[in-house]
Amino acid sequence: MKPLLSKAQLDYMKAKTKFEDRAKVLEKKIEETQKLQEVTQEVMEGLVVETGFHDAFNELTVAENALIEWSHVTMKHEKSYKDNKQPIENMYANLNSDPQMRARIIELAMKVR
Repeated sequence: MKPLLSKAQLDYMKAKTKFEDRAKVLEKKIEETQKLQEVTQEVMEGLVVETGFHDAFNELTVAENALIEWSHVTMKHEKSYKDNKQPIENMYANLNSDPQMRARIIELAMKVR
């Protein structure tokens, strides 16, 4: 039986998959372009938009933010939250200034059932 996932978790998985797919397409396009011309910042910006990588990145960011918000709300109903309220709140408070903390919260949020 498959584990039940929240809408936020499903949306994150979908956005992450799309982002990874677009990243592969972008890498291939960069390799092809390098054979023909120098990849300048301007050329790279064009490839990022052309391949849909930019849109996929934005969608992933929105999905991550929704997942983080969902996990924060969900966690407040857990007994462990009441016992560790301040450390947990500190984690969430620092997620925008600490990329590793953000990644850790996302990883933990995907484990919530």
